[in-house]
This record gives sequence, C-alpha cells and structure tokens, in this order.
Amino acid sequence: GLILIGGYCLITIPIDAFPDLTNNQVTIITEAPGMAAGEVEAQVTFPIEGAMLGLPRNEEVRSISKFGLSLVTVVFEDGVNTYFARQLINERLNEAKTRIPDGLEPNLGPIATAFGEVYQYTLEDQRTDDPKATVAEKAARLLDLKTLHDWFIKLQLRTVPGVGEVNSWGGLTRQYHVLVDPVRLLKYNLTLRDIFARVAENNANFGGGYIEHRAEQYTVRGVGLLTDASDIENIVISSSQGTPIHLNDVATVTIDAMPRQGATSRDGAGERVAGMVILLKGENGKTVTARVKEKIAALQAALPAGVSLRPFYDQSEVIDRTISTVEKNLIEGAILVIIVLFLFLRNIKASLIVASVIPISMVSAFIVMKLLGVSANLMSLGAIDFGLIVDGAVVMMENFIRRLSAHGSGGESAGQNSTGASTLGVIRSAAHEVGRPILFGVLIIIAVYLPVFTLQGLEGRMFTPMAITVCAALLGSLILALMYVPAISSILLRKGIEEKEGRIYHAIEHGYVRQLDLAIRHRWITIGGAVLLVAVAIGSLAFIGTEFMPRLDEGSILIETRKLPSISLTESVDISARIETIVKGFPEVESVVTKLGRPDLATEAMGIHQGDVYIQLKPHEQWTPGRDKEGLIVALDKELSKLPGVTYNFTQPMAMRLDETISGVKADVAVKLFGDDLVTLESKAQEISRVLGKVSGAADVQAETLSGSAQLQIKLRREALARYGLNVADLQYLIETAVGGKVATTVIDGQRRFDVLVRFSPEWRGDPERIAELPVIAPAGERLRLSDVATVTVERAADLISRENNQRRIVIQSNVRGRDIGSFVADARKQIAAAVSLPPGYLITWGGQFENQERATKRLFIVVPLALLLIFALLYIMFSSVRHSLIIILNVPFAAVGGIAALWIRGLNFNLSGSIGFIALFGVAVLNGVVMIAYFNKLREEGHCLRDAVREGARTRLRPVLMTAMVAGLGFIPMAISTNPGAEVQRPLATVVIGGLVTSTFLTLFVLPLIYQIFERDPEA
Repeated sequence: GLILIGGYCLITIPIDAFPDLTNNQVTIITEAPGMAAGEVEAQVTFPIEGAMLGLPRNEEVRSISKFGLSLVTVVFEDGVNTYFARQLINERLNEAKTRIPDGLEPNLGPIATAFGEVYQYTLEDQRTDDPKATVAEKAARLLDLKTLHDWFIKLQLRTVPGVGEVNSWGGLTRQYHVLVDPVRLLKYNLTLRDIFARVAENNANFGGGYIEHRAEQYTVRGVGLLTDASDIENIVISSSQGTPIHLNDVATVTIDAMPRQGATSRDGAGERVAGMVILLKGENGKTVTARVKEKIAALQAALPAGVSLRPFYDQSEVIDRTISTVEKNLIEGAILVIIVLFLFLRNIKASLIVASVIPISMVSAFIVMKLLGVSANLMSLGAIDFGLIVDGAVVMMENFIRRLSAHGSGGESAGQNSTGASTLGVIRSAAHEVGRPILFGVLIIIAVYLPVFTLQGLEGRMFTPMAITVCAALLGSLILALMYVPAISSILLRKGIEEKEGRIYHAIEHGYVRQLDLAIRHRWITIGGAVLLVAVAIGSLAFIGTEFMPRLDEGSILIETRKLPSISLTESVDISARIETIVKGFPEVESVVTKLGRPDLATEAMGIHQGDVYIQLKPHEQWTPGRDKEGLIVALDKELSKLPGVTYNFTQPMAMRLDETISGVKADVAVKLFGDDLVTLESKAQEISRVLGKVSGAADVQAETLSGSAQLQIKLRREALARYGLNVADLQYLIETAVGGKVATTVIDGQRRFDVLVRFSPEWRGDPERIAELPVIAPAGERLRLSDVATVTVERAADLISRENNQRRIVIQSNVRGRDIGSFVADARKQIAAAVSLPPGYLITWGGQFENQERATKRLFIVVPLALLLIFALLYIMFSSVRHSLIIILNVPFAAVGGIAALWIRGLNFNLSGSIGFIALFGVAVLNGVVMIAYFNKLREEGHCLRDAVREGARTRLRPVLMTAMVAGLGFIPMAISTNPGAEVQRPLATVVIGGLVTSTFLTLFVLPLIYQIFERDPEA
C-alpha cells in the first residue's frame, strides 16, 4: 500500500531545478508617461510606498523610479498567501490613488516569481535578415511580426494551463499616428485640442433600440467606428464658410511604431521580436514548459511562410541537467551501498532485505513531499544519502545474522532445534535487543536536521525542502527497520542463516582488536592526540574561506551591459549588435540574444542603456581544448573590454533573476549607501567603487548611475504666462500632446486594437530649437512661440532613484572571483571604513550573497547548540545517565575534524552546503556511539567485567559501526566527485560527510571505548 501511494505521488510531484528561492513579493507597476525620475518618485512612488508601509506581516518595501515608470516591490513573510497579499495591497492602493496624478493607474505585476521566466524565444522572419532590405522594409516587418505576436501567438500561449503571462520584448508596436502641422492649424484658426477632441468623438458605434417593420423586428444600429487610415483622414474637424475642414487638411495620418523603451536583437543580425513565457506561481515548471513547446509546435503551421519561433532560453534544460545529475548520483550511491551490504553481510537475502528499505523509504518521502507541496529538485533530492536511510536496517540485520548464526551453530540458543518457531524467537529477541538503540539513533539523526527548519530567507527556502525529504525518508526507514525488516526476515530467513565472515573481515577484526589493546595500554596518549586534532581543526576554521553557496552551473551565461545613461535607443541597439558579433565569434557560443530596456509589461525597470545578453553555449566537447566556463568568461571579458563606454557583469539567467528579486542587486556583494541627496550619494558611491575595485578578488565592480540622463527642460515663466492670460495647464497640454503624443482613441480591427496617437510632425519636435518655436495661442488670440513664455534648456538629471524602507539608496556591486566572499567583505569593510568618510545621516549596509551568508551563519550559531542540547536530552532519556550521554556527544567535535580536513584537502570554501553536511555528519556519528555504548551496557548487565565488556563489545559492534559508516560515506561519494551540472551545490555537503565519517569512525572504535573505560568502574572496585 505504501509503494502504491508513494508511486502515485512520485509520478505527479512537480519537478524543478531548484526549489523556488524567491521571496514572497508583489510588484506594483505604474506607468507615468512623460514624467522624469524625480517627478515619478515624488508624485507616484512615494505616495504608493507610504501606503504600503505597515501592512501586516510585511518584511520590506523597496522601489525604483525611472523616466515614465514607478516600480514598488512589497515583500511579505513566506507564510503569507499570495492572493491574500495582493488583496491587502489592492485595498491600500485605493487609498494611494487619491494622492497620485489623475490618469495614472497602478497595476499589480503577474502572479509569478523570478524563476517563472521559463521559456523565451524570438520571432524569426527570413525576410528581416535580407541584406538588401531597406531600413523602412525592416521596420515594416518588425511591425508585422510584433502585431502577429501580440494578437495571435501571445494570446494562444496564454491559453496553456499553468502560464500566468506572456510578455513581449522588442519589435515595433503598430499605431496610427496623426501628425499635425501647426502652421496649417494656425491657418484654419484651430488648436491641438480641437484635433484631439474630433478624433476621439468620431469613433463609435451606437444603437437606437429597435423598430417593428411588417412582420419583423429590426435592431437599429449606427456604424461610426474607424476602420483604417482613410477613415481617420476624412474626419471633419471644422468648417470654413460652408466648406468642411478634414483632418488631412491639417495633419498626415500614418501607420507607425509606438514610442518604446526597449528592443531585442540576435546574433548581431539586427532587431527581433521576443516573447517571454512566465509561469504561474506554484505551477510545475517542467510540465508547463513541455505544454508550451507542444503549443508552439502546433502554432507553427498557422504562421506565415518563413516565420518561426526560435528559443534562446529554456529553463527545462536546466531542470533536465540537474535532475539527471541527481538521478545519476542517487543510482551510483545506491549501487555502492548495496555492494557494501553484500561484502559485510555475505548473504544475498539479507543484503536484498536491507537494500529494499531504500526504495520503500523514498516512496514514503514522496508522500510527505506531495502533502507539503515540495517539488523534486536538486535540493530536495540531491542531499539524500541512502547510507543514512539504511543505517537502522543495517544494525538490525547485522544483529539478526549474528544471533541466527549463533543459534544455528548451538551458540546462544543451544538446545533448541533449528525450526521456524525458534528462528522466529531469535529474530524477535534480536530485534528487541537493538530496537531501542535504533529508535533513538535515528531520532537523533532527525533531531540534528531540526536547525535547518529554523533557517530564514533564501537559505530557508533552499534547505527546508531537503530537511523535509531527509526527515520523511528517515522516519520511513525507522518504521521499516523496526517492523518491516524483522517481519520479512522471519519469512525469508526462516531456515536460519550461517554467518560468513570472509578472510578479509576476519583480518580486519583481528587487527582492530590488537590495535584497540594497544590504545587501551596507551590510553592517555591516544586521548591526548585526539584532543589535539580537534583543537587544530577547529582553530583552522578561522583561516578557511567562506561563502554563502557555490554557484549552480546553469549551462549558459548572461552578461549585464551598461552604457551611458543618455544614450539613444538606436545607438544602444547598434552597440549591442557589436557586442553580439564579438561574443558570437567565440567557438563555444551557439547563439547570442540581447534584451535592452524594458518589455511591454514593465516587470523590470532597465533603461535603454542597460541590456541582458543571453549566451547559449555549445556542448562542451565543441569547446576550445582546456577551456572551462570560468576561462570563457575571462576571455569574453578581455575581448569585450576593448569596446569603450560599456561596463559588464557576468552571471547566469536564474542567478541574476534570483539576486535581483531577493535584494534588488544583481551581484555577489553589494554595498548599499543610504542618504537623501542624490549628488552626495553618487559622489560617495564613486569613492566606494574606487576602493572596492582595488580589493583583491573584486570583479565587475559597478556603481549605480543615478544622473547623466539628458533632459530637455521647459521652464515656464509665470510673469509671461500672466501677461498673456495663460495657465500652466495650457502649456502642459501642448507639450504632452505635441511632443510626447497622446492616444485619442482606438481603431478596432477584428480582435486587434491599434491606438490613434495625436502629436506634431517630426520636424517640429526633433530638436530643442524647433520645440522652442512651437506655436502657442493665448486666450485673447495672440499668436506666440513657446520661447515667449518658457525657457528651453538641455540639462542632466536623475536617471534612476532607488528606495528601500522609505530611504533613498545607491548600490555599488561587485562579483568575487578567485577568492571567498567572507574574507573579501572583511577586507573591503576595513578599506572602505579607512578611505571613505560619510556625512551625517548617511550609512552603509552590505547586501547580495554576503547578506544571506551572514544571516544564515548567525542563525546556525544559535540553533545548532540548541539541537545538540536536544540530542543530549534524547541520549539521557535512552541511557538515564548524564555520563553516557556526554561520552557519546564527544563524537560530535571529533567528527568535525574530518569534515574540516576534507574541505582543506579539496580546496573548498566553508559555506551553507558544508554547514548542512556537518549537521548530517553529527547524526551518523552519534548513531554509532549509541550502538556501541548500548552494547557495552548490555554486556555489563550480563555480568562481564569492564575490560571484557569494552573489548568484546567493541569487537562485536565493529561490523555494524563499519557498515553504517561505510554505507553513509559511500552513498555520498558520487555527489562528492561529480562534475555534472548541479553537483557544485552538493559537493561541499558530501565532502564534509565523507571526511567526517573517517574521523568519527576512528573515534567510535578507539577513543570512545577508552573514555567509557575511564568513566566507568567495576562494581567490586
């Protein structure tokens, strides 16, 4: 029954590369066309941000204000339901809307996470890349492709179950442009308001109820909707002496592109239309991606000839690679464990019984995972050690074999016949003998994982699924060891069993007893040496490198590029094409796609000077011999640095999105400088950036650019306005509509909708001088120029304003290469403190990966000692002895010796993965101590003297101790030596466990008996 239920859970459980590591956040997106960053902050962001403060179970509020866009992110505690959080925000938004400018509508971002960008593609058309095509022809094709994507492909993909949103990036969005000639307006004595109003009024269908005519009822319907450009041109604006003035008398109507803040290009061959499929939060990424691919394959037949969808990012490939690594490691680990079982037990039936505990324990874990909503991923399954799972069954089966062998040979059960009944009695007796140590031993292993459940933030989301899976599997294995193993052994081993100790094991046992006698004779030297090793190992921790987590190799590279903030979109696209050409020249690179600025749905706030360069890599066998991914990044950095005016940050797609979502930072380490004045913030950030760049290990050092955005400022002169009877609103309407353009109405074409934008002709808004000449008509009829009532100047202004918890901030970020993050931050803190002085009211905090590392370390320093106290309590409950409990707890520091040594030997940093390895290691070390001490006590209760009890108990428990240590250690070996994608995260954990088991086994076999002998006394003594 367990196998059937677990099997169902296994085939229906979600599969991901990682657990969803993003925090529980809701994004509020407000588009504010034409508003500068400072105005967006003051009029939009600050009111919304203020309304969000004080929400129940709210952890953080941060925001970004850019030209025309406000992005406010509200972070809640992990336990808050997403839909409840969105409801709370909607209620507060109703309050905030009364304090922001009319016409602006805050919207909530998709119900998705940073890991939800599961599939990205470009829309390809063979004619777009035709070298003979003119610029106008290429622009027309981009218009057609964007229309096809937005009104067909996008809508079809949104019907796929599990898809939350499909976002468009790049291309040209079709609009009808009414380009007004101000000279002709003056000729007919018309204003821009007249044009806007007439266009808006002349686009409607209407009804007149119905009439009855003869025997039928007719519905009365007026048809006045605009259908094409000619309809718009023929709109009557006014009349002069009985002659109608049509729109085409004062304006030109064209089909053109909507003003945009983003673009996409590919392989240096020009612009593309890109789409991004966003997963609905909580859905199965692998399943949904498969559905999306099926839908795209079906859509392909309906696309125009020569048009195709070409993916450039597929998260299911990362999932497949990491899950393949997990499967490979688990299978290899299981095989090694089964081999060890057979070598020690020397019995096929007994080995298979113990081995069968592995799959049955795993299906019990899958049941719990299904109930708690834990997906199958690198973290939840990657740390499973089958050796740990079978430890209890190993101890139980070893005792069966030893007792049944003695029973069959006339040892312990001399005088009984070798019948099924007597065999059953021996198994029952043997199970009772070790049942209590197994129970408490496995409970102790589970107890050591309890600190993992207390981790917060990113580290909690990363390792809690692992702890759930491990604890569920261990509980399943405990029940199986106590109930299933004795029951099936009583059936399969009914005829008894003959203990087969091979010559190799006999030699090991003989050598062990001899060395144990030697250690007993020199017990103080042995114990002193052990204490010295512990002291040296723990002391060396001060010099070992530290980091939060090793980076998962996603199999691709993402380069974040930054240019000058004042750059035009056209120039930014040209430079990106040059970057793509350089990158595409590397033999390791399959394809390059650049996403500039922001998408149609502004889920992020990149400017047109910023870009994400997605690099698809070829299979590793096609790479330059001897080059690895790190070497490729160094080579790319060297070549790209030759391109002036661009800075780079090398990362990976999922890693970048995770860093950005968690802390708003896209790098390993971030210095966050808080203060009020933007000029001071930027000045001090440059100082910090220079110091940070000189710290050993610093790479891709960048300071946020707050200013530098070119701005055409039109400063109204109020005296002049008063002289002509003008108001600010009159000039506001003129500038917003004539220069920026305003949507007057929408043309409906079947299911498609195209805006009608009214603005002045390009020659009147192309440069500052012409804008200064814009005609203004005063209420009294005076004909003025804009320069008569305003001063037009070009200035530099803020490009971006970031806020966090109601304070302005600027971020200086850096990646770390060739060095651990912990020591890098320690050096950087000292150097920044010595070289940079901050004005009053300004402060520095540290973020990025380091922030996660620091938080996790502080938490573990508190909860691990508490877990050890819990273990001590369990030991006391079992032994009813403080002395025996303390003797077993001594296993913990000595087990750490091997773990620390293994990190040094392999050149690995101490990180959170390694910390979890130590936690797992302590459980196995304590389990072996429990088995050993429990048997010592049993022999003494049977009347053996202290020395004989120690020698005989150690000899008898040699095999179960070696078996539990070896199966646990060998189960982790595939993880420790694997170089496949995803192994980076598992490697420190596995290395620590393997190294620690070596020293903890040595302690259990040699030092523990000596300490027991020192603290115990014979009754006659």
